[in-house]
Amino acid sequence: MKTVFQSPVEPGFVQDPYPFYDKARAYGDLVYWEDYNKIAAVSHRAVQVLLKDRRFGREVPAELQRSGPAHLAPWLNVEAHSLLEAEPPRHTRLRALVTRAFTSRAISALEPTIRDLSHNLIDNFPDTPFDLLDAFCTQVPVITICRLLGVPEEMSPDLLRWSHAMVAMYQASRTRETEDIAATAARDFTAFLSDYIEQRRTDPQDDLITRLIAAEEDGEKLSHDELVATCILLLNAGHEATVHSLGNGVKTLLQLGLDPRAHAIDGLVEEILRYDPPLHMFTRYAYQEVELFGHTFKRGDEVALLLGAANRDPSVWAEPNRFDATRPIVTNTSFGGGLHFCVGAPLARLEMRIALTALFDRCPNLRLTAQPEYSNTYHFHGLTRLMVQV
Repeated sequence: MKTVFQSPVEPGFVQDPYPFYDKARAYGDLVYWEDYNKIAAVSHRAVQVLLKDRRFGREVPAELQRSGPAHLAPWLNVEAHSLLEAEPPRHTRLRALVTRAFTSRAISALEPTIRDLSHNLIDNFPDTPFDLLDAFCTQVPVITICRLLGVPEEMSPDLLRWSHAMVAMYQASRTRETEDIAATAARDFTAFLSDYIEQRRTDPQDDLITRLIAAEEDGEKLSHDELVATCILLLNAGHEATVHSLGNGVKTLLQLGLDPRAHAIDGLVEEILRYDPPLHMFTRYAYQEVELFGHTFKRGDEVALLLGAANRDPSVWAEPNRFDATRPIVTNTSFGGGLHFCVGAPLARLEMRIALTALFDRCPNLRLTAQPEYSNTYHFHGLTRLMVQV
């Protein structure tokens, strides 16, 4: 297996990781990424196999579990009860309960409000250059998830601040300061949701929090900690990925001078997700000895699945480094796969279809006013800002 070297915080890589992915993929399905001290799956087939192989999972094997540092206790408690970090049978129970509340009917019912929200935000665009991330790409998903959950929209600035602080724990540039801020955010987020959940117990409404409280599977309900962790996960994942998907997509369209109105919106959204996804790495642990792609994984080995590399695999997409909204839709890896396929993927796609359509219908002359830059937050991949003018 080839060993590759690439700092995930090196400025050139942060701005454009795809040449590294191409180089790594040329060595085979798996490489050893020295900087992460992990084997990395870089081909589409390897990433898809590892996403779906039940001999691998997200939960740390029992013999490798360690108590985290005391200063991270609030954040670790949320993680311990998160659907994202669970495996069967716990994952089966949690996912079934969440799915009962997070229904396609509830998502479809949001379509008119997402459309109205998009147009209302566009109505308030200034005539001078402004940051589209703040004014539009962030607002559409965070307000939508607030409405879905039933959380007051005026709380969205706090929710954004808490969310950014908590997900920063996964970035390569993480520091002790990052950890302290994340722990404080987790404590404040938990306190807010605990109070709000108690309100909903006595005053149920037609919202996701009420449905999560009521959801039951084989006589079991979500515990208080599971309720809090699920709401935090839905809020964090429910806006974080969509913000980056919208921002990265608009950036690409404007830089290439493409008119999205000339393409079918479903194909455009899938190509945006494939071409420049918001999440570039997801990890799995081996639960037993497994031989795959010429390598023997031992129990406890952690493997990095490079979603961004899989989406540019030339064995699946012709000229994968070229943006082409007319491509036949082939399943990309941007929302994961297998048991942990993103439960919010239908909502994210709906938001992108509606928001992009509204934006370019209303602002056909939208243009960049400054060179966009990506944030040093790998393994997330999103912009620091997106300065535009209508």
